Amino acid sequence: MVGIDGSKCLRVPIEVPMRDGAILVADLYAPGDHISGPLPVILERTPYGRRNARAAERHPGVDRPLTPAEVAVHFVSRNFMVVVQDCRGRGDSGGIFVKYLCEGEDGFDTVQWIGSQGWCDGRVVTVGLSYGAHAQAALASLAPRFLAGMFMDCGGFASAYEAGCRQGGAFEMKQVTWALKHIAKSPEALDTGVAEAIFKGLDVQSWLKLWPWPRGKSPLSVVPSYEDYLLKQHEHAKFSDYWRQVGLYAKGYYSQFPDVPSLHMSGWYDPYTATAVDNFCSLSAMKTSPTFLVLGPWTHGARSLSYSGDVDFGALSTLEGYFAPNYLEFRERWISDQLGRGSCHSLPTPVSFFLMGGGDGQRTDGGRLSHGGSWVHSLSWPPAEVDLESWYLQPGGGLSPSLSSLPRQFAEYDYDPRLPVPTVGGSITSGEPVMQGGAFDQRWSFVGSNGLVQHVPLEVRDDVVCFESEPLTEDLAVVGRPKMILWISSSTLDTDFVWKLIDVYPPSQSYPAGYAMNISDAILRCRYRNGFEVPEPMEPDAVYSIAIEAPDVANLFCRGHRIRVLITSSNFPRFDLNRNIWPDDGRSRACNVARNRVYFGASTPSRIVLPMWRPD
Repeated sequence: MVGIDGSKCLRVPIEVPMRDGAILVADLYAPGDHISGPLPVILERTPYGRRNARAAERHPGVDRPLTPAEVAVHFVSRNFMVVVQDCRGRGDSGGIFVKYLCEGEDGFDTVQWIGSQGWCDGRVVTVGLSYGAHAQAALASLAPRFLAGMFMDCGGFASAYEAGCRQGGAFEMKQVTWALKHIAKSPEALDTGVAEAIFKGLDVQSWLKLWPWPRGKSPLSVVPSYEDYLLKQHEHAKFSDYWRQVGLYAKGYYSQFPDVPSLHMSGWYDPYTATAVDNFCSLSAMKTSPTFLVLGPWTHGARSLSYSGDVDFGALSTLEGYFAPNYLEFRERWISDQLGRGSCHSLPTPVSFFLMGGGDGQRTDGGRLSHGGSWVHSLSWPPAEVDLESWYLQPGGGLSPSLSSLPRQFAEYDYDPRLPVPTVGGSITSGEPVMQGGAFDQRWSFVGSNGLVQHVPLEVRDDVVCFESEPLTEDLAVVGRPKMILWISSSTLDTDFVWKLIDVYPPSQSYPAGYAMNISDAILRCRYRNGFEVPEPMEPDAVYSIAIEAPDVANLFCRGHRIRVLITSSNFPRFDLNRNIWPDDGRSRACNVARNRVYFGASTPSRIVLPMWRPD
């Protein structure tokens, strides 16, 4: 094998036995023309094909993603062994693929088998993005003896119920779009020859509108194992032992994680920001080994791009050129540091985060809003200088740090599940072709009666209520995990509430109508307002206080901008729709229209709690 720099190595297919007799196939990459050693081993486990290039494996000067072989050659040239393994039931590996739930035992068995080989020096460092990061957290939960470090990029479920599969009790529909995309590459679909016939030209948008799907009548029914795992994720609507399983709930196994160095990386527009933060904060508190957190302004795995969606953050926002010349070097330097083989100090502090904002707000040559930003290095997350500050919803749609002294008032709207509020950007991956992650002007697009596409601000919709501040008189940095506390009521026994945090630019030459940039959002299914284990119906028109926590953010709201909050009851197709019925077994498409209210005033102080960062 030859790498992009001309380096060479040996690639040997190997078979790794699992405890149940299944054989998982991997490629071993070694220096020279024969397997020698012993050397430390870098392990990646993937469901995407151990020899297939992944879109996120970008390298400066190369106009295509690097193959796993090219990545491996780079590490081998630095005197490592590399193993890239097909997960169970994927690629050439045996067994049946059950998303997430086989990776603990299979990963443990793989690490222990590698560590006992003569070509391994007893140290196995795991790497991987997304599913490859989830697989790392799963195997670490079972405490393999030979694990020496973890590089978890955009994943590693702290709690899949809270982020990744569900959020606030709602189901993340990216699990559906992922299954539709990847089932065609499953061995079962390929063996039966149905992949092209069934999935070529599939109208994903129309199928999502028919959710939930009856068993045996979905596009996934041609591969029953795929249909089964996906529908089980959806049917287990409350937090239960299902969600405490290894592979879905690292929070329950942190004490068993080996005390080894770990790096947790994500982006502000990645679904796994909260996962990376929770893993970092818990492991850094419980373990003595170095723990690192890197948070950039990226969508899922797009650390090489200076933009997310329709917003640009500047040339220094990419990982390349700031932390290291490229992602390969960054990983190799960090691993070498942790194994005592180098002294390049790849990260200056435990936490490195990108504070978005500060750009001129004009349109870049690439046609995107110039939002700008800069890197900040900290000893902790959130930084020690963060204070929580409440901004209250005001009569007339205002938002202010002052609590109104007026009696209770409300804003109301009708939420009809048949006409949901559309998803416009956010922390999304695997959503194509029906939704895209990133930062966008918060406008609703539809085809008007004249046949032309209309782009209308979301707040114009009848089922969206808007609160925003006066133009800011000073820059305000929000760094940490925002939370919305709402006083609400509904005409139905159950409904959802969704909120978005938005940075509103004033009108400019590039954007005469201004620009409303989404920063973060969150959802709560009200049956879980008192906890996710025991759903409780609401009493129609009774007033309740609910708290909805959003994933972490870091954004500078500049002087002259406004802080805006949008509140509604759907964000589709990012989340499944609450049909406003009770009881809800998750299988019915029957629905009610809910009249929902948001209260504010002295006795019902609805507010957003913002983590304000004011460094010395």
